[in-house]
Amino acid sequence: MSRIFITGSTQELGRNAAAELLDADHDVVVHARTAKRARSLTDLMDRGADVVGGDFAELEEVTRLADDVNRLGQMDAVIHNAGIIDGRALLPVNVVAPYVLTALIDRPERLVCRSSGMHTGGRADLSGIDWSDTRATRTYSDTKLLVTALASYVARMWPEVLANAVRPGWVPTRMGSQDATDDLRLGHVTQVWLTTSDMPSAQVTGEYWFHQEILEPHPATRDTAFQEQLVDALATYSGVPLG
Repeated sequence: MSRIFITGSTQELGRNAAAELLDADHDVVVHARTAKRARSLTDLMDRGADVVGGDFAELEEVTRLADDVNRLGQMDAVIHNAGIIDGRALLPVNVVAPYVLTALIDRPERLVCRSSGMHTGGRADLSGIDWSDTRATRTYSDTKLLVTALASYVARMWPEVLANAVRPGWVPTRMGSQDATDDLRLGHVTQVWLTTSDMPSAQVTGEYWFHQEILEPHPATRDTAFQEQLVDALATYSGVPLG
C-alpha cells in the first residue's frame, strides 16, 4: 500500500486516478483549489482520502500546501495533475507550482508530471518569460514542454526517484473539450501504473509516456543545459531551490 498525493483532484483525470487508487486500498491525498471545490471531494474523503487546498496561481498558497502535505506524512508518490489551458495563471499553475511542490514536498519514491502531446509544439526559450503571468508570455504548449523538461531534470538529478512525464491523450475533459477523440477512461491509467506498479516496465525514470508506452519527447526536454537554465530560472523567481 502506497501513499499518493494528486494535485487537481476535483475533476476528471485527477479524480479518476484518486478513485482507482482508493479502490486498490492505497492512501490518497487529494487537492482542491478552494474550499468550495473541495466539497466535490466528499465521496473520496468518505472513502478515506485526505484533502489539502491551495490556489496554484498564488505562490504563497503553493508553499503552504507543501507544508500541509508534509504534515500528513511521507508520500510514496506525487502526481502533478493540475493544469489549465489558458489564462493569466498559465505559467504559475502549469510550471511554477509543480516545481515548488517538487522542491518542498519531502522527496517521494516516484513522481509523475502531466504533460501533453502539444508539448512538441512548445518553444524551448526562456528569454522574456514572465513567471507571474501578469503579461502573457507563453502558451499551453510551451508550459507542457517546460514541465516535461522538469521531469527529465528530476530524473537525472535524483536517481533514487522514478520521475516521468505522461501524455494522457486528447480526452473529453473540461480542458480537452467534448470533441476530444481519446478515451477518458484510459487518461489516468498510466499515472496510476507508474506510481504503484512493481512491474519492471513501470520502474523506469526520465521517460515520456502515452498509454503505458514510451514515446520520444521534444529534444529540448532532454537537453541538460536547457534543463539547468529552466530550474535556475524557476529557483530565482520562486526563491525555492531544488535541492
